[in-house]
Amino acid sequence: MALETLKDIKEIGGFKVIRQDEVEVNPDCAHNHFILIDDTHNGIAFEIQNGPIKEHGVNGCQVDTLIHAAKTIIEGLNKKFPCRENSVAITKLDESIMWLEKRTKDREKRNVEGTSQA
Repeated sequence: MALETLKDIKEIGGFKVIRQDEVEVNPDCAHNHFILIDDTHNGIAFEIQNGPIKEHGVNGCQVDTLIHAAKTIIEGLNKKFPCRENSVAITKLDESIMWLEKRTKDREKRNVEGTSQA
């Protein structure tokens, strides 16, 4: 049921979503996509960024993309089964995203974003 909430989702956290059946028809369509949804097996896979972007280029998702995906799923479930707990969880995921964005802005100000420097 959770993946049903992603049925019409084409992008999560800035990354294109591709479905397993698209890959089976055209294997080339999986190239350079980092979120794969397999409706048949009720699965979602993320290719995670390996190394700093400035040093390795974009080769996968960041952790915040997984948080965006979890938030999207919970928002979809909350539309079908609204409750306070889902709403609080969504708020906390928004808060997590905000803190990660703050960290990125801080790293950009210090000119270390996308590098291995602390």
